[in-house]
Amino acid sequence: MNKAVLSLFCVVLIGIGGCSRQQSDWEKTRAANTTDAYEQFLKTYPSGEFTAQAQARVKELYEERDWQKARDTDTQEAYQAFLKQYPEGKSSEEARIRVENFNLAQAPSNATPAGADATNASGTPPPPGPAAAPAMTAKPAAKTETSPGTGSFGVQLGAFKSSADAANRRWAHLEKEYPKLLAGLSSTVSPKKGASGTLYRLQVSGLTEQHARAICKTLRAKSQACVLIRPHHPRK
Repeated sequence: MNKAVLSLFCVVLIGIGGCSRQQSDWEKTRAANTTDAYEQFLKTYPSGEFTAQAQARVKELYEERDWQKARDTDTQEAYQAFLKQYPEGKSSEEARIRVENFNLAQAPSNATPAGADATNASGTPPPPGPAAAPAMTAKPAAKTETSPGTGSFGVQLGAFKSSADAANRRWAHLEKEYPKLLAGLSSTVSPKKGASGTLYRLQVSGLTEQHARAICKTLRAKSQACVLIRPHHPRK
């Protein structure tokens, strides 16, 4: 009887000691916060109390590493490769924005650029209100351009695969972050169907070339996506 009690007591002590070591190792791993540390922890505790958390953090760190590589390379191919590996990752929407912006920048100037839907068949911007080209307004209350005069240039600030709401949220974020730069401007969400689904493009039209370039210059300096939309000039 005494031996049975002693054996049970030893098992309890071993269990407590194991939990204590695992907790201690987990805290050390979190402090290191590297893929190597988390992978070593998972080898030691493949089915422990903190296994799920360690696996999730490893994935996050690898995605952060690969996203930084894509940003450093800053090519359409790099962002497409990132999307292929992380189609639903934390940075996937931003990667889609940048891929779409590369597509827009490569559009020929004598044809309608991808994202220049804000111009009509005559090559001039549509008038405000119901007669505008089919595009979904990003905000219920439209604002007016405050720069001197209006122009036929525009900017694209993002392309979102999830929904028009994602583009609207992006605009709200940009307005909050850059109130002076975007003061008085209104945005539109222009859907574009493609082989992989619909992209909802966040755009601002009716700008002078100088104003549009100034907006993109400022946003790019802050690592924000922005591409100039040139006016459409039909072929003669």
